Amino acid sequence: MVELQINTTQNVNINFTAASVGERILAYGIDWIIKIAYIIVTYQLIFNLFKVDELVGDMDNWSQAAIYVSFYLPVIFYTLIFETLLDGQTLGKRILKIKVVKIDGYQASLADFVIRWFFRIVDLNMFSGVVALIAIIMSDKNQRLGDMTAGTSVIALKNKVNISHTILEDLKQDYIPTYPNVIKLSDNDARIIKDTFTTAKASKDYPTLIKLRKKLIEVVEIKEMKQQSDIEFIDVILKDYNYYTQNM
Repeated sequence: MVELQINTTQNVNINFTAASVGERILAYGIDWIIKIAYIIVTYQLIFNLFKVDELVGDMDNWSQAAIYVSFYLPVIFYTLIFETLLDGQTLGKRILKIKVVKIDGYQASLADFVIRWFFRIVDLNMFSGVVALIAIIMSDKNQRLGDMTAGTSVIALKNKVNISHTILEDLKQDYIPTYPNVIKLSDNDARIIKDTFTTAKASKDYPTLIKLRKKLIEVVEIKEMKQQSDIEFIDVILKDYNYYTQNM
């Protein structure tokens, strides 16, 4: 199981699990079933019911080929169309609850989806997908060549993201803040503080907690600490920061 850590534009670290090879293959198979169903229905309607082959019989070969190919364009552009419309998911990916995301935390753009779709020529259409399979297995982020080029990966949406993975704090509705000056901090500051605080508290690293408390008093310009312990003080700082930033 490959863990991915994505840093969002708000400097929030969120941990995801990369979609497994099995999940991606199964989603790919479901997509192909949908494509084949479309081809069968199209063939029955267009060629048997509407007798298109008779209508284009007098056209030259190039014109006939162009008309026939146009009916199958949805199959050719299936992945690109659905990943763009469904925010990184095809129907197969949606059923398997997996999704394409940017490694840097930004939302994948149309350009990213185009790059992934174009590289399917190498990844999936050459050597029956062996290239993609090898790339995913060898990549530390379970990426095929198209993902590596576009800076994307496919993640599993079954993950439950705990609030501890973010700078957010669980505040009560009647919460009353103590230190208004916490707005001097940035989201990145709050993330570093919470990461350091969580680690130090778990390992009972009291010297680090003391240093963190002193630094916060200095940066936030706190004249009087109203809590009895460093842990209580830092916890209030984080909650106050969330209170003010959420209500700005």
